[in-house]
Amino acid sequence: MPVVPTGRSRRRTPRGSVDSAGWQGPVPRRPGDRFGAAEEDDARVRWRVVFGWARLLTAAVCAVALVARLLWGLGSQTIAGQNFLAYLTIESNIAFALLALIAGIIALRTAEDPAWLTTARAVVLSWTITAGFAFALIVWQAGVHGVPIWVPWSDVVLHFVLPAWTIVAWVFGPGRRAASWRIVPYVLLYPVVWGAFTIWRGRAVGWYPYYFLDPRQVSGPLEMMLTCTIALAIFALVASGLVALSRIHPTVSDPAEVRAPTSR
Repeated sequence: MPVVPTGRSRRRTPRGSVDSAGWQGPVPRRPGDRFGAAEEDDARVRWRVVFGWARLLTAAVCAVALVARLLWGLGSQTIAGQNFLAYLTIESNIAFALLALIAGIIALRTAEDPAWLTTARAVVLSWTITAGFAFALIVWQAGVHGVPIWVPWSDVVLHFVLPAWTIVAWVFGPGRRAASWRIVPYVLLYPVVWGAFTIWRGRAVGWYPYYFLDPRQVSGPLEMMLTCTIALAIFALVASGLVALSRIHPTVSDPAEVRAPTSR
C-alpha cells in the first residue's frame, strides 16, 4: 500500500514540477491568456477597453473635423479650399483617423498592441503632432506681421486638441509596448517626399500650401532650405520624444512578450 507523505515530510517542490511522490508544485499562470483570467487583471482589462473606445471616438472626432474643414475651405471660394488634400496637416490627419480606427478595434479584441501598431502609431503621431506645432507657428507669425488668420473650430480640433490628446494616450494608454529608435528615419521619409512633390506641383499650378515653400514669399533658396531643415529637425525631435517616452514608460506587463488571444 502506498505511503502518503505527511505535511512534515513533504519537501518543497519547484513551481510546475512533480516530485517523486507525485506532488505537483504550484502551476504558474499562463501569460498568453486573453486579457488574463486572474482577478487582478480586471482593472487592466477595463482600462484597456476604455482606451479602445476612446480610440474609436478619437477617429470619429477626427473624421468629423476633417469633413468640416473641407466644407469650410470649399465655402471660402479660394484656391486653398480647392487644394484640400495638398496640405500635410490634412493628409497626416487622414492617416491618423484611419489608424485610430484600426487601433481601437485591436484594443477591444486583444490585451496588447502588436509591435507593428506601436511603430505605426509612433510614426503617424510624429506627423500630426509636428503639424500642430507648424500650424501654431504659422498662426503666430501671421499675427506678428499683422495678417489676421481665421481659425475655424475644425482646425483647432485637428491641430491642437487631437495632438494634445494623442500625447496623453501614448503615455498612459494600456497595451502599448516600447517603440524602436529605428522609426525616426521613417518619420522623415514622408515629409521629404511630400515636400519635394509639393514644390514640383507648386511650380506647375502656381500655388503652395505653406508660405515657406513658395519662392515668391521667401528671400531665396537658402531661406527655403533652412526652414525645411528646421521642420525636419522638429519631426525628428518629436519622433525621438515619443520613442523615449515609450521606452521609459511601456504600458505592457512584459514588453518583450507578445500576447495573443486564446480560444476558450
